[in-house]
Amino acid sequence: MAAPYDNRIARRVLAHVTAGHPTRPDSVLYAPQKPWEEWSPKPPGQYRFHHNDSRESEITLEVSMRDIIENSKPSSESLHTRYSTDSTRTANDSGQSSNYGNEKGEKALPPPPPPTPVGFWDRRLAKTRMEVLKGWLKITLILSVFILTVLSLYWGALSHIDENISSLTVFVVDFDGMAPYTSTTPQVGPLIVKNTEARLAFPNPHLGFQTVPPSHFNNDPMNVRQEVFDFKAWAAIVVNANATALLEEAIQIGNSSYDPSGSFQFFYVEARDQDTIHTHVVPELKQVATDVTAQFGSQWTQQILANRSITRTHLELAPQALSPAIGFAEFNLRPFHPPVALPAVTIGLIYLIIISFFSFAFYMPTHMKFLIPAGHPTLHFNQFVFYRWIATMGAYFTMSLAYSFVSLAFQIPFNNQPAPGSIPTHNADAYGHATFVVYWMINFFGMCALGLACENVAMIIGQPWTAMWLIFWVISNVSTSFYALDITPKFYYWGYAWPLHNSEFPP
Repeated sequence: MAAPYDNRIARRVLAHVTAGHPTRPDSVLYAPQKPWEEWSPKPPGQYRFHHNDSRESEITLEVSMRDIIENSKPSSESLHTRYSTDSTRTANDSGQSSNYGNEKGEKALPPPPPPTPVGFWDRRLAKTRMEVLKGWLKITLILSVFILTVLSLYWGALSHIDENISSLTVFVVDFDGMAPYTSTTPQVGPLIVKNTEARLAFPNPHLGFQTVPPSHFNNDPMNVRQEVFDFKAWAAIVVNANATALLEEAIQIGNSSYDPSGSFQFFYVEARDQDTIHTHVVPELKQVATDVTAQFGSQWTQQILANRSITRTHLELAPQALSPAIGFAEFNLRPFHPPVALPAVTIGLIYLIIISFFSFAFYMPTHMKFLIPAGHPTLHFNQFVFYRWIATMGAYFTMSLAYSFVSLAFQIPFNNQPAPGSIPTHNADAYGHATFVVYWMINFFGMCALGLACENVAMIIGQPWTAMWLIFWVISNVSTSFYALDITPKFYYWGYAWPLHNSEFPP
């Protein structure tokens, strides 16, 4: 729609142009090819003018050489106006309808062509270059500080492992000489206890050996195993009640069936944390067993050879009773198996965070239809919040099931029968046929905890800061779940409340 010619506004425009004065802040002039501020005096040409009295009016002024020289009023033939937006917005913004039109019905001029690209060092880009440089420096500084702060969480989790290895508790329980073998003076048990207690004074990293009396376990070695299975300790060394008695009997009667490995045993739960078990726990337990066997063997050999009552025939019948004399049995109460289960407790949990995070962006356009009037009324905000909560929970419920199906599809066993914690068992499922449902619910609640935090933060800080939040959320959860918190600095104990840790180690 064309706006009418208005000579009053046109004269005001021409006065500014021909006098070489800049326009007021509420006026903008556009000239062809070059910025008009650089022209002095103004050449002939077309000048477009947006006037604040009616923001939708655009004046196109034809300035002739005669106008410039004489600063005279332009003729009606040199002025053209056109209407640039609809009348509804004009009425809403200014409270009045426009009275401009084109009495002659002339067509509006086309918009000015886009500016011609210039070189990077063009002087007209000087201000832009400075703004870009400041923005680049600001963003780089923020990201650098963020990297130093957040990535330090991951590095710091393993920064004091040697000092914290003693936090990995290992029970040492000596049943040697207990009923019905009270008539025998214990020799194996006291030596093992002495060896483990001496290790606590070593300057080198060592496990946290704790000598615990048998009465704490009701004098039942199976109760020791159960406490290790219940995560009360990372491992346990148990000296059997008949360790010394059977050894002496084998020497005295020449028992050829004597098994030195029945002297003492250690056990652990590999499935608790296979990395910590194989990196820190098992190697030192085997070192203890080797040291104790070597030390006892030397003392025992001298003792037997000095005993004239022991015949050579008996020694020939049971040479293992002389050397190595004692040994150990190793029991892994719950091996980590099958290997395909590894992603479900490590990298797969990172994917759980990412899925929870990006679902917010996928669902947002759909949810916002309730708040954007498009031929329908909007939803009450409190009802919108309730709807969002229900819709989000439903989405997590379904997506966690799909995530759980991946483990099921790759033959991770979920329907084996349960077994007592004191008996070593492969692939025992704690809840039998209901194990998959429990696994699904753990993933569901983990996704709720991870995803709702992401949704709340995304709505508060917006883009692009949500990307930084995702990095922080992943690193803080990984740092406190992929490594045993017992060997991390105490600063990281807040990880016990973090979602990923509780998804991997549910109470």
